[in-house]
Amino acid sequence: MSSAPGPHPFPAAAGGPGHHGPASLAALAQQLSALMTGAWITQMVRVAAELDLAGHLAAGEQAVDALARACACDPESLFRLLRALAAVGLFQETAPRRFGLTPLADLLRADHPASMRSFARLMGDEHYLAWDDLLHCIRTGEPAFGQRFGDSLFDWYQQHPERAAIFDGAMGDISRGASGPLLDALPWAECRHLVDVGGGRGALLIRLLRAHPHLRGTVLDQPTVVEGLTSPADLAERFAYRGGDFFAEVPAGADTYLLKHILHDWGDDACAVLLERIATAMAPGARLLVIEQVIPPGNDPFPGKLLDLNMLVMTEGGRERTPEQYASLLARSGLHLQRIRPTASPLSVVEAVRA
Repeated sequence: MSSAPGPHPFPAAAGGPGHHGPASLAALAQQLSALMTGAWITQMVRVAAELDLAGHLAAGEQAVDALARACACDPESLFRLLRALAAVGLFQETAPRRFGLTPLADLLRADHPASMRSFARLMGDEHYLAWDDLLHCIRTGEPAFGQRFGDSLFDWYQQHPERAAIFDGAMGDISRGASGPLLDALPWAECRHLVDVGGGRGALLIRLLRAHPHLRGTVLDQPTVVEGLTSPADLAERFAYRGGDFFAEVPAGADTYLLKHILHDWGDDACAVLLERIATAMAPGARLLVIEQVIPPGNDPFPGKLLDLNMLVMTEGGRERTPEQYASLLARSGLHLQRIRPTASPLSVVEAVRA
């Protein structure tokens, strides 16, 4: 599971430490106010995604009244939403009470190749509600999701398949954005058979196989995730889905194993079990590629620092990790950290071999 918070749409405050004049204090208050009202924007974007406003506007600009009829909304309320969204760069008012898409809003179309619509629907619902209990997490170290929903995240998704489908779609949204840098980050020519452990519906592996015709690939995920899925026709001889529990068994004999946004879902004990399964399954000379946001030291902005809190809120022990924490976790599981490769995205590739 992943999310990568981006910059806030409101301007940052002027000045810095040591500047305490009236103008700078007002700017600081404005900056803090923007941070505190970020939840408003989350819900604005979520409602736009739920109503599929971008889809309705894909063919061209529309008057609010016509758009309201198409979305079964109150026209005046919809106008006020669109006016506020236009103020942060989502949609634009091209004439009085007439709106069209912006490049940013275009990403909320379900049919856009870089669509983020499922991600918007995910972040504005159960994730949003669980974050309301962040104080509980900080005081107790326990996840907020279980406190709010009475079950662990993944067990809850088993009981709510309609929300699980949105979650799977959101993970696909994220994979599409990250796959380009990952395609360029590693010498895939050295790989022959790649097993994507917890690879969902296989979006990343399919793209890798199409870019590298010598590769074979297997996606391992829960039976409920891969049930009914078939290999793309152009990859029928090189791609396969396999249903199973990766804590119990991992397909043996591959030369490359991939874990993308998997280890950050789990605490160290659970990760050690999974890594031991992979170490046992690895062919001689095989390697493991762990793709995560590796936390750097210092105070510089980094999306993984916020994502780490999301894992605290949403999962049973999940977290983002530092290079030192990855080295320790891998060593505990019979693996050796070889290197950490940064990519053009916030993701890094942690490479490991059997110790």
